[in-house]
Amino acid sequence: MQLAEFRERLRALGAKPAHEERMLRAWLQARPLDSGTRRQAAENFLPLAIREALPALTEQLAALARVVSEHPGDDGTRLLVELADGQTVESVLLPRDGVCISTQIGCAVGCTFCMTGRDGLLRQVGSAEMLAQVVLARQRQPLRRVVFMGMGEPSHNLDNVLEAINLLGTAGGFGHKNLVFSTVGDPRVFERLPQQHVVPALALSLHTTDGELRARLLPKAPRMAPEELVEQAEIYARQTGYPIQYQWTLLAGVNDSVEEMDGIVRLLAGKYAIMNLIPYNTTAALDFQRPANDRVTELAHYLHARGIRVTVRRSAGQDVDGGCGQLRARSRDGSPVAPPRRRSRPSADAVEMTGGK
Repeated sequence: MQLAEFRERLRALGAKPAHEERMLRAWLQARPLDSGTRRQAAENFLPLAIREALPALTEQLAALARVVSEHPGDDGTRLLVELADGQTVESVLLPRDGVCISTQIGCAVGCTFCMTGRDGLLRQVGSAEMLAQVVLARQRQPLRRVVFMGMGEPSHNLDNVLEAINLLGTAGGFGHKNLVFSTVGDPRVFERLPQQHVVPALALSLHTTDGELRARLLPKAPRMAPEELVEQAEIYARQTGYPIQYQWTLLAGVNDSVEEMDGIVRLLAGKYAIMNLIPYNTTAALDFQRPANDRVTELAHYLHARGIRVTVRRSAGQDVDGGCGQLRARSRDGSPVAPPRRRSRPSADAVEMTGGK
């Protein structure tokens, strides 16, 4: 179901635009559809036909997505979510009141280190299905941040993603800079995002400063050189006032060399940027390995000492064998998911070192 279909059903029941927006706001904030102020009953602001249809409308929205299983971990809780057609996606409840949601079932980019794209793109996730993932998360914890960084490449489902972002930044009550659009880099992103009413922050998956290596790691990403990507991203950062969140999945022996770190310094020195180093989430199905923790710390200090603002982010799902795409793959083939470990201390999703921009 697309949002347009739900709006059409409301209009057929006599809803005016104000009724539509009020009910969408209630849904996105995980409240009953007939929620009013403390002193305002539903009969004072909703037409009778809508009030009578409330159980069916609520059921229609609830059918968009349901949580199949929850997997708490040291770095957040990963949710396996089933959509109305039986397909599954993954969402992650992040520390510090965030959620990471999926925008596609599968992915066409084919990153060689990612489980999500192994079967290619199966179908797009509708805007209402994206919003339903946010609602499920909001039912479980307070939210102030939504990251479009789960399964899929948001730029390949641009219209649906932008519709979801617009609703979250208005009826959903999220600050625009707390809506994060993640991409491998696509010219359409740099063209269309600045034109939106709700302009999100941007996360750019870089992974290497070597153009040839990037083409091998991200075989179906647009052929934009790392230098061009950073140039376009810097324009966006200055237009919006939000720093670019560069994503760098650390792969042992592949992109964790001092030469690569020097490449980061060359590209990002003086830029309005944050480099997020993400140690790889190792899976037996792929041949890549996670660098040792000491090596990750060494690289972070190396960048920090050279004026790069850098964070080391936990790769969500390490302790439940649930990195992005892994829960879906394991549920599909019937393999068990590792049991969650008890948290021994408060978690954080990043350790940050602040250097120059």
